[in-house]
Formats: sequence, structure tokens, C-alpha cells
Amino acid sequence: MTINKKILMLCLCLVGAVAGLHAQSFLGDNHAMKRVTTSQRYLLLPVEEKEEIAHVNVIVDNKVVKQFNCRLAVDHVDYYVPLELQSLGAPEALLDITFQGERRSKGVIKDFSCWQNMKYADAFDTRNTERFRPSYHHTPAYGWMNDPNGMFYKDGVWHLYFQYNPYGSQWENMTWGHSTSRDLVTWTQQPNAIEPDGLGTIFSGSAVVDKDNTAGFGAGAVVAIYTSAGASQVQSLAYSTDGGQTFTKYAGNPVITGDVPDFRDPNVFWNDETGEWNLVLAAGQEVRFYSSKNLKEWRYESSFGNGYGNHDGVWECPDMLRLPVEGTGSRKWALILNINPGGPFGGSATQYFTGTFDGHKFTCESSPSTTKWMDFGKDHYATVTFDNAPSGRAVAMAWMSNWQYANQVPTRQYRSANSIARDLYLFSSNGETYMASAPCREMEAVRGRKTAHPTETSEVEVNVKGSFTLTLRNRKGEEVVMSYDAAAQTLAMNRSKSGDTSFSESFAATTTAPTFGPLKTLRLFIDRCSIEAFGNNGKTAMTNLVFPSEPYNALSIKGKAKATVYELKAQPAQPATK
Repeated sequence: MTINKKILMLCLCLVGAVAGLHAQSFLGDNHAMKRVTTSQRYLLLPVEEKEEIAHVNVIVDNKVVKQFNCRLAVDHVDYYVPLELQSLGAPEALLDITFQGERRSKGVIKDFSCWQNMKYADAFDTRNTERFRPSYHHTPAYGWMNDPNGMFYKDGVWHLYFQYNPYGSQWENMTWGHSTSRDLVTWTQQPNAIEPDGLGTIFSGSAVVDKDNTAGFGAGAVVAIYTSAGASQVQSLAYSTDGGQTFTKYAGNPVITGDVPDFRDPNVFWNDETGEWNLVLAAGQEVRFYSSKNLKEWRYESSFGNGYGNHDGVWECPDMLRLPVEGTGSRKWALILNINPGGPFGGSATQYFTGTFDGHKFTCESSPSTTKWMDFGKDHYATVTFDNAPSGRAVAMAWMSNWQYANQVPTRQYRSANSIARDLYLFSSNGETYMASAPCREMEAVRGRKTAHPTETSEVEVNVKGSFTLTLRNRKGEEVVMSYDAAAQTLAMNRSKSGDTSFSESFAATTTAPTFGPLKTLRLFIDRCSIEAFGNNGKTAMTNLVFPSEPYNALSIKGKAKATVYELKAQPAQPATK
């Protein structure tokens, strides 16, 4: 063999070795490894939603640096999700992948379509591909979202964190996603804020602006306390010195541990009356209160919930704040408490309690059998408020979905949106104190010109004189019917013929709300997949998803009411930033 042929053969061997290095190895019916380079920014992972999750360990220098679950495609690809490679800090990484299921039902591992469809890329396209993606509601650029978390306002910016799955559009891999806004309407997705670690995935929690440096991380530091969901649910702390963009996890985690399985969703607030921090978290069928001087060391104070309100499901995502009582000049404490299941129309909902709180114990002013609902639709859950909101405002947002069907709604690029932001206050009716949630004042700037008929993004303002029926309809005969019964003082919304309801037998429904007195005004906010109704400045609220095959473009009203339709200015979709 000549020298040139030897060199050629050596080169071919090297090329073959490199090619083999980046191929997959099949180690059994359910186990494979794939070596990847990090010369490009992403590895795009093909997802097939009907498949069971595959567990992926990302290994660099023989150490697991990231792990997550992903429904890797077996038969066909529904969509892609990006695995960021260049942040791994090494030229190569090994993916150690374990699939679920049996060979008889899933087929032969080497034939799975994911191997042919994984691909490198320097960009990931987050342009909107979904006709149901809202125009003026917050959504993730891609992937799954549920509870809003850690919301605060600082230096002119509203920060919204949220339960996020970056590796699929169904619940999994809980991470704190992050979006920011200057107007509570237009949102820009930021890099993920808090990712899973050795203590578990990152469940819900809250964040506060530590103005006086009580925790020692610096004046104005943002301190987040959240649930680490591992073998048990414990509470952990992280802090940010750059305004909430990046977080450092506290070396002393966890900061609170419990003795029940469902022990989560800490909400922290400053108590002016006691000069301390308080924290409330959900513990099964009750909430527990804690106090602290420094946000790190917490003292148990008391529990609330036994026998009060609705207990048909697990209590989650509490929030505690003082709210003004309309027309009195006074304030009362309100405990917001989300429950799933147990909502008034099935599945998820938000209840609340009003009373007194002395920094140690909450005393509910209503009878134990009284249940008060914040929103009477099916799609308003995990409601919490922004810390440090300007002008003393109490601004809340909710997850606009329901656990009965959240994983099945007819979108793929992303799943779930948040409600529009709402300003909270209290009012009295028949001897009880109730919570109102009015559309935030920022929605006024979104209102455009009057128009003759609704579009996919509209506001309808109804001036009410008595009973009426209002129907939104499209050319396909799909409709949403709203009716007000003046004698019963109730408002109803029927979405049973609203469009696609086939994905869940729990979706088609009529929801009904009390109006706490005669209904005078009604505002409807219509977006591509939702209708939010607010009566009498939020004293009645109702939030429902809809999935029409084309936008509702006709409105009719019968009875003692007059409707005015306004265009709403569509907000440009904001891509994820890295």
C-alpha cells in the first residue's frame, strides 16, 4: 500500500470515528445514548405528545449537568423543543435517554423517529404558529405554562414568573419561566429564572423586593421563596441582585420543611403592623402562617382552614394582603386560596376569605360554611398578586385554564395563557364582605375605535337596564350566549356551542355568577381563545376559554341592554430571548 493510500485510509477511519461518536448507541429495549457536539446553539428535540415521557440525563465530563423529561417522538413529530447546548460549557455532551413502555407496544428502539429527526440549529423559531394564541394575554413563546409565580414590580417593570416546561407543551419539568412588561399587556419572555436542582423541580412561590436589606443580600435585592419538589416538598430561597434577571440559590436551602405531602406554594409579604415578614403556604387542607425578620429563618405561627370554605380538593397557591373596602376608608385582610378540584363548575377555582390578621393568626369574619369565589368561570386559577405594586395597588393575575383539560386544549406550540391583570378591592353586600376584581387600568390604553361588530380581539361594553340575552356568533353557527336575570340577579355564560369542545367532556358548560345587586354595566374582553366578563367594575367576574373555528363576528342583544363594541389594539408577539 502506498503512503497516499495509507493516509486516505487513516482519514476515512478518523471520519468514521467522528461520525460514530455523534451517533446513538442502543443499550437495550428502552435505553439509548447519543453524543452531541455543542458547536451550534441548539439541539432540536422532536416531540410526539401521545408518547410516554423519556428521561434524559445530559452528561458532561462524566457528570450529570441537566436532566429532564421529554415525550420524544416514536412514530411522528408533533413539534420541536430546543435543548440549549452552548451553555453546557464543553465541546461535547452525552445524552443518556431512558424510555418508558414495552417493546411490544412501542416497537424497536432503533426505529424510533426521534433519531432521524433530531437536528442542530443556531436559532429556534418562536414565531406564532397557533391561531388560538391570544393577542393581548400573556403566553409563553413555546412550551407549557401553569401557575403565575413570584410576581413583583420594580423600576417601572412588571415581572411575571410562571410554572414552565421548556421541553414540551404538557405539564413536566417545572421551572420558573420569566416574562417582563411595562404596561401589563405587552410581555417579553426572558431567559428561564430558576431551574431544577438536587432538591427537586421548582414549584410555585413568590418574590419580594427587600428594600431595607433584611436578608443581607443588598438593599433592593429580589428574594424569591419557592417550593422544591423532590422526594418531599420543601421551601427554598434564591436571591437576585440584578432586578430579577438572574437568581443565586441560597446555600442554606431548604429554609422551611413540613410533615405533610402537599406542602407548597409559599407567599411572602411585609407586615407593616408587626415590622416583620410573614409567609403563608398551603399544607394539604389548610394554610400555615410563619414569621421572619430576615427571610431566611422562619417561625411557625398558626394554621387556618379546618372547617372553613370549600375542601373538595387540595388547597394551593395562597396569597395574603390587605385591601380597601369600598366606601369606608378602611382596609381588611383577605386570604386568597386556590383549590383543585372543587370549583363551582368543576375542576380548578379561586376561593377567598376576609377577616383580621395580627401577624400571628388569621380570623375569618364569615361563618365556616361560607364559600366565596373570586371568579365564576371555569378558567381562572392560581390567582396571586404582584409585590411592590405602585400607588398601593393590589394587582392580580391568574392562570387561564382548568386542570380538567389543561393538557388537552387544542394548541401545540404552547399551552395556556394568563388572565388579563386585575385590580382588587373589597365591597359589602347583605352584611358580607366580598372581593371585586376589576380589569386593570392599563386595559384602557388598549381600547381602540368603536366598530359595528366584534372581531377576534374586541371589548364589548354593555349598558344594562334589566334582563337581557347577548349572543356572540360566527358564520359557522358557533356561539357563546350570555344572559342576565334581573330578578335573580345572576349572570350566565353558555359555551356549550362555542366551537371545539371535543377534547374534554368537561369543557362544554354554562357558568353562572351572582351580581351582588342589580347589574348596571358589563365589560367583555374577547381574545382569540377566551372571554372575560366583568360586571359592575369587577364585583362579578367570569373567565372562560373558547375555541371557535373562526372568530365571532356578529353580536345580537335582546332585552333591556345596549352594547358598544370596541377594537382592541393587537400587541405584537414577543419572542423568547436567550
